[in-house]
Amino acid sequence: MGKDTFLKGALILTVAGIVVKLIGSVNRILLSRLLGGEGIGLYQMAYPIYLLALSISSAGIPVAISIIVAERLALSDLRGANRVFRISLGLLAMTGLLFTFLLYFGAGWLTANHYVRDARAYYAIAALAPAIFFVTALSSFRGYFQGLQMMTPTAVSQIGEQLFRVVTMVTLAYFLLPEGLEYAAAGASFGAGPGALAGLLILFYYYWRHRRDFHSKIESQPYIRQESVVRIVGRIVKLALPVSLANIMLPVVSNIDLLIVPARLEAAGFTVEQATELFGYLTGMAVSLVNLPTILTSSLAASLVPAVSEALTLRDHSRIYRRTATAMRIANLITIPSFAGLYLLATPISQMLYGTPNAGPSIAVLSFGVVLLGVHQVTTGVLQGLGHTNIPLANMVISASVKVAMSWTLTAIPSLGIKGAAWSTNFDFGVAALLNMYFVYRYVGFSFEWKNTMRTAAATAVMGIIVLLVYDWVMTKTLHNTMATLAAIAAGGMIYGLVQLVLGGIVERDVAKMPKVGPWMVKLLKGTGLLHK
Repeated sequence: MGKDTFLKGALILTVAGIVVKLIGSVNRILLSRLLGGEGIGLYQMAYPIYLLALSISSAGIPVAISIIVAERLALSDLRGANRVFRISLGLLAMTGLLFTFLLYFGAGWLTANHYVRDARAYYAIAALAPAIFFVTALSSFRGYFQGLQMMTPTAVSQIGEQLFRVVTMVTLAYFLLPEGLEYAAAGASFGAGPGALAGLLILFYYYWRHRRDFHSKIESQPYIRQESVVRIVGRIVKLALPVSLANIMLPVVSNIDLLIVPARLEAAGFTVEQATELFGYLTGMAVSLVNLPTILTSSLAASLVPAVSEALTLRDHSRIYRRTATAMRIANLITIPSFAGLYLLATPISQMLYGTPNAGPSIAVLSFGVVLLGVHQVTTGVLQGLGHTNIPLANMVISASVKVAMSWTLTAIPSLGIKGAAWSTNFDFGVAALLNMYFVYRYVGFSFEWKNTMRTAAATAVMGIIVLLVYDWVMTKTLHNTMATLAAIAAGGMIYGLVQLVLGGIVERDVAKMPKVGPWMVKLLKGTGLLHK
């Protein structure tokens, strides 16, 4: 079983993440047109409950499995790695089944007791129940393959899951719409189940495809004493619990924002309608843009976990340092220019994507968070790979407390308003990133490599000048914002890549590790004389 290299695996997951986001964007557009605001509201009443049940039943398990499997493989204990997978699969099948029944039979209780205000949401909640069983089983397979440092099965299953999910959602919503809005919303919710089943079948195919090779290696390995089932389950729970709680923290913080930000905007002098509108610009528009560049850094984090765990088991601390440094350098290559582009073109991008310039101020302020969020995600991957899954959770709790205090204070200042809420989100990312960096320095000895960072900053500065010049020039010629914005982004991206090549910020080994096109790109760039060794 040929495992993907650390960086190649991260790039594979990144490509899959981009495809999944694109499919998801199409889905949101189609569903919004089919169901309208009321139908989407019914769907949104059900989905957070499903996510919470999923977080409790399975979130964090893939990280735990990947850590333990990577440890077993580092010790050449293939039998132990496979045993961890089989035990986790059995455990998750039971918990998935339990939470499936709880959600299905609890849907009526939630609506009857008005925890969900609209009784019509019952059908959407019940329709999501089957998906929990499939997703929990799916997470065991993904953790196993990630522990083997094979990211292709995970990537293909993510795309397959999203594709089947969207097709089912839109099809059922369309055909059930004549029966009533609540049934159409339920049809959209039900799509999560077939999507997860499709992803599970794809992963099972990869497992079946490699089973003969893997089992022959197991048979040829010498006897190694195996851990008890109780000990393995205990380790999975110990590693997974902090990750699960960290995942639960995300919707909790979002709900705190919902309680604080609109109320403090009203305290600043805005009307209820204005406060709602500004809150939508921040959470519905700006936040989603900030999350786009961090698809790569979240993929790096997922790839780092087994890579660092393997090196730790082998007591190869220099490899842990190198992998941390490489991940941080690649993260900066993406997040620093993304911050600059979003900051400089905040209003044009808002106009192009959302048809209004009013989200521009929130996007500009929140653009600073791109770099901070990238650092937080990469350092979280390192700490989880080291087995310290509790540290990122504790740091998230501290940073969330800072965010609450800053949101309460800054949002009520009339001159800041919604920009104050955006700055509080930056503080949230920043505190979590700095705390994580402290622990990474403590355990790995890594701190920022300023030489590479300055190269990236210089390339970004040149890019920023070109972006502004091109936007102004095209806007003067065409008076078309979308055309000027796209031209500025394209020109800025090309100049940034060119300057990085000239300065040595992107070298031959970086290009060579790109999936499929890497060797071809190396040959092409070598002919220009720009590619450094």
